Amino acid sequence: MAFIETGLPGLIVYEPRVFGDDRGYFFESYNESVFAEQGLEMRFVQDNQARSVYGVVRGLHFQKPPYAQTKLIRAIEGSILDVVVDCRKDSPTFGKTYSIELSAENKKQLLVPRGFAHGYSVISPFAEVMYKCDAFYNKESEGGVLFNDPGLSIDWKVPADKMILSEKDKLYPVFADVDHCFTLHS
Repeated sequence: MAFIETGLPGLIVYEPRVFGDDRGYFFESYNESVFAEQGLEMRFVQDNQARSVYGVVRGLHFQKPPYAQTKLIRAIEGSILDVVVDCRKDSPTFGKTYSIELSAENKKQLLVPRGFAHGYSVISPFAEVMYKCDAFYNKESEGGVLFNDPGLSIDWKVPADKMILSEKDKLYPVFADVDHCFTLHS
């Protein structure tokens, strides 16, 4: 099993080992002891799953402390462009973005620690996304960053006229106006 550093502290790409033969394939999408061996110790308490069509952009979301979440994200059907922004005010990569294609085919997963805004766009005809969270959802602690903040220059790999967004996601503030309540160790 491979854990790949991204250059943003704590943000890890996980590439599980896949065993395939003429019947199909098998892999462990998560094994607590394997993650713990890498120093990645968290207790997941909630699994979420979403299905979306091409052009859907979800994000950029976070939950404020004390309800902040670490997430382990993967696409179980189709392809998404997964995007994060480091919102930890004392991080050396504060304000930096990272994106990666997660797909049912490549089976890569992204471990997003607390303190990142997270979102994704659907770049295949449809996609089904599943992610684990280490804290329960809390509506009152919702926060976010505007998906098209010009200061972040995120390329969602979807033309603007094809994007499908929730009204809420269109109203988040730009990164510079967000109350940055996260630190590296919060």
